[in-house]
Amino acid sequence: MNQQDTTTTNRRALPPAVDIVEDADGITLHADMPGVPRDALQVHVDGDTLKIRGDIALPLAADSDARYAELRHGAWERSFALSRELDSAQIAASLKDGVLTLRIPKAEHARPRRVDVALG
Repeated sequence: MNQQDTTTTNRRALPPAVDIVEDADGITLHADMPGVPRDALQVHVDGDTLKIRGDIALPLAADSDARYAELRHGAWERSFALSRELDSAQIAASLKDGVLTLRIPKAEHARPRRVDVALG
């Protein structure tokens, strides 16, 4: 099988595996993005669309030659439609050990609240 060296410019981005967990205060999204350094990661919100993209950068040692490499070059990319219940202006993002974690809180109007009941 003949493998060709490809670059990010001519290779389609791969969708990262994602876990999304919801609680009373918002959602937490975990996206597996191995090989992406922090400076090559992009998180954008445009209207109700959240887009994540990370360019993969796995350099080889000078004295080595890759015979086969699926993730040496390329990118992870995925988009999500955001609910109006979420406050996209308050997204917090972190990258650790190849996992991007986004915390998106619910908007104030969508959070559960306790209603006090008056007597009388």
